[in-house]
Amino acid sequence: MRKSYSGEFKAKVVLEILKEEKTISQIASEYGIHPNQLLKWKKEAIRSLAEVLEDGR
Repeated sequence: MRKSYSGEFKAKVVLEILKEEKTISQIASEYGIHPNQLLKWKKEAIRSLAEVLEDGR
């Protein structure tokens, strides 16, 4: 069974990644999420942020 995570949870984890106070591996271990999934969320968040800022919102 696949787990699903809320956007709010993903945002919280991505912000923690961007702070660079812990490694991806440490964060993945803390939350029980595969490091590759965290890297995917980070990439998506950065891409989405660029779109939001281009929109002028």
